[in-house]
Amino acid sequence: MYSFGARVRYSETGIDSKIRLQSILNYFQDCALFHSEELGVGMNYLGDRGYGWVLSSWQIYVERYPELFENIRIGTFPYDFHGFLGYRNFYMEDQEGVQIVKANSLWTFLDLKKGRPARIMDEIKNAYSLGEKLSMAYAPRKIKTPGKQELKEPILVKQTHLDSNHHVNNGQYVQMAWELLPKDYYIRQVRVEYKKSAGLDHWIIPKIGETEGAYVICLEDENKDAYALVEFC
Repeated sequence: MYSFGARVRYSETGIDSKIRLQSILNYFQDCALFHSEELGVGMNYLGDRGYGWVLSSWQIYVERYPELFENIRIGTFPYDFHGFLGYRNFYMEDQEGVQIVKANSLWTFLDLKKGRPARIMDEIKNAYSLGEKLSMAYAPRKIKTPGKQELKEPILVKQTHLDSNHHVNNGQYVQMAWELLPKDYYIRQVRVEYKKSAGLDHWIIPKIGETEGAYVICLEDENKDAYALVEFC
């Protein structure tokens, strides 16, 4: 298990002075990178060997959003490896050690040269200690697309959306989808299913619909192929 402490910054909060959902996602993403780097199997190690991890899905459940200046601790651990898939939990604790946010994620181990999944090597798996799976209501990875959807304004991918892989960062898809929600909509849970990567100057076509008490935003290309599906409830 890996964790680090932090204090909620002003730049991470919204108009209610509580941490934004995207800031939580960014903390979790950074925590996974810090963990792998500390174990010696981080981005450079994998990149030099032509491999990398690609995030396939998120499920983040928020019990409480921490407030500005609040002390928090962010932690993560993998709980299973299977073939080319890695399963990883995340949590955010308050200063009393209460887990106020929990998350589950699925990662695909990728052969970067071939552009396809690869079996996780033993030296990668052995670098980690598997933790006990967090107690939470685990949702399916696949997100149902609503039958009726409303087309929204296209989004042009700019440099600010990109990360070091020259693709739209995982959190940016969530931010794009969040912007389409009704004002003051309270998010208890977000699920994300990633389909493919968008790059600079690509157009992302958003569609929003409701299903089973949730909003689902489909972020598609101009051929109606999905980049990502985002569900808020």
